[in-house]
Amino acid sequence: MKLYNLEGCPYCRMVIEKLDVLGLTYEKIEVPGWRGARKEVFEVSGQYTVPVLVDGELMFDDEETILPYLEKKYGSSKDN
Repeated sequence: MKLYNLEGCPYCRMVIEKLDVLGLTYEKIEVPGWRGARKEVFEVSGQYTVPVLVDGELMFDDEETILPYLEKKYGSSKDN
């Protein structure tokens, strides 16, 4: 699992907190502050904004889709 993150981004922070609460292992990829320099993010998601989460073949491009996905797939209500 990979998370494209911008230091200081409150939406990225929400995703990081959720990943940590769920105890998930992930690679955090720091992106440049200038959107135009976020080539890798654009190649993955078709946009320059973060957060972007890649989980296997799945890609989510904002916290409003990432957070429910994480809860549904990995959440505490899930029997693991």
